[in-house]
Amino acid sequence: MTAQKNVRKNIEKITWIGLGANVGLSLVKLIMGIAGNSQAVVADALHSFSDTASDLVVLLGVRYWTAPPDECHPFGHQKIESFVTIFIGLILLLVAGGIGYNAIVSLMHPVEALLRPMVVLAPVLSVVVKEVLFRITHRAGMENRSSSLKANAWHHRADALSSIPVLVAVIACLINPKLAFLDPVGAILVSVFIMKIGLEILWKSIAELVDAGMSRQQMAKILSIIQNTPHVRGVHSFRSRKTGSSYYIDLHLEVDGCLTVQQGHTIAEAVKEKLLQKNRHIMDVMVHLEPAD
Repeated sequence: MTAQKNVRKNIEKITWIGLGANVGLSLVKLIMGIAGNSQAVVADALHSFSDTASDLVVLLGVRYWTAPPDECHPFGHQKIESFVTIFIGLILLLVAGGIGYNAIVSLMHPVEALLRPMVVLAPVLSVVVKEVLFRITHRAGMENRSSSLKANAWHHRADALSSIPVLVAVIACLINPKLAFLDPVGAILVSVFIMKIGLEILWKSIAELVDAGMSRQQMAKILSIIQNTPHVRGVHSFRSRKTGSSYYIDLHLEVDGCLTVQQGHTIAEAVKEKLLQKNRHIMDVMVHLEPAD
């Protein structure tokens, strides 16, 4: 109970920091983009505003997925986090679509606009601030085993990296006004990058909701740990399913058929304890004992 409260507190703290930074950065980029006549910088500002939306989704959702198991939800409420993460992915796709559409329209109907040097500051500031936010948010996501927090971190990284083509486009336009077409091109590159990250987040979250199991590499490591446990003769019928950022495992463990029930139970508990210690992403292990012969 206390651990879940700590997780919730940590997630809320880091998300509030991100929310404050996103609001400030979005406003600065939007003002600079409008004042400097840069469509790419305005698009980048809208991307930062989408980060604000995902921050709010995390703050609302964390109250529910960190709730302890109850009679109606004996496995906990972690799948709510998968829904929250999917929502963040959808926000990214919508923002990408809007930015891309406006940029394509601008290319088809070009309007000559003289960019002002001040617009260079917006993407530079974005790269620095968003990269810092990515690092602290991703670290918190790893420490608290939160898929939505990690998704939100990649949202920050998307904003940081998408500002790079914006910076290149803006500098090119300032050097040579004939290259003004690069401004909407930069906005299109931003939209493609955002869409890619959104699709990756959606794919992973949907896999969690349909109870995807461990990868072959993860399974091989787990089976190796089990088989190297004293008195274990074999293991089969290994199954795993993902809930949030954690896994539930059940397996059939083969031991000497002449052992007492207490001895077999001790071996099973040793296997379970070993797996929980070796892999912090394993939530629980159900062991079914069988005689090896």
